[in-house]
Amino acid sequence: MKIELADVVISINGRDAGKRFIVVWAKDGCSMIADGKGRRIEKPKLKKNKHLQFEDKAAGPVAEKLRENERVSNNEIRRFLRNISDRGEEGGM
Repeated sequence: MKIELADVVISINGRDAGKRFIVVWAKDGCSMIADGKGRRIEKPKLKKNKHLQFEDKAAGPVAEKLRENERVSNNEIRRFLRNISDRGEEGGM
């Protein structure tokens, strides 16, 4: 599946393997990812898409802001990813 802006992904290679991120920029097989904590929105990590696993299409205020080129805070990203994580555990993933 093609990884796009505001998708939730999991890193599968590197030091951050297994961690969940949101895509803040995507183009030509590469994406910039942030989690609001270790990788802040001000300095996202550039990764090739082959090193990322698609998890979910993001929905909600954070995804809307990213798609509309509005400012997103690190706190909003952390809260969003925590909610995704909690929802996944309840669903039996």
